[in-house]
Amino acid sequence: QVQLVESGGGLVQAGGSLRLVCAASGRPLSSYRMGWFRQAPGKGREVVATIYWSGTSTYYTDSVKGRFTISRDNAKNTVYLQMNNLKPEDTAVYYCNAAPPFSSQEYWGQGTQVTVSS
Repeated sequence: QVQLVESGGGLVQAGGSLRLVCAASGRPLSSYRMGWFRQAPGKGREVVATIYWSGTSTYYTDSVKGRFTISRDNAKNTVYLQMNNLKPEDTAVYYCNAAPPFSSQEYWGQGTQVTVSS
């Protein structure tokens, strides 16, 4: 079993920065695809960024390209999301996701709230 715990959310003014942290436990996740998703009020959950085991393959949704950076530290079983130049439309609950290779199983954290004021 994999447990994911997010932290780092909060209230920030537009243009500000936050760094989200996802700490994983239960088993090594070095081979897992890790990702950050978000869900705004009244909207569905959407992918924000993903990173594969090597750390060199990443994906970003268009709205965050150039502002957000996903990274991982496999030795610490931790994934980060550095968010710069935040906008009010980034307001959402952010969830950490872990997906093992060759499996449909996925794991989710409990989420952390990010609120960006204008």
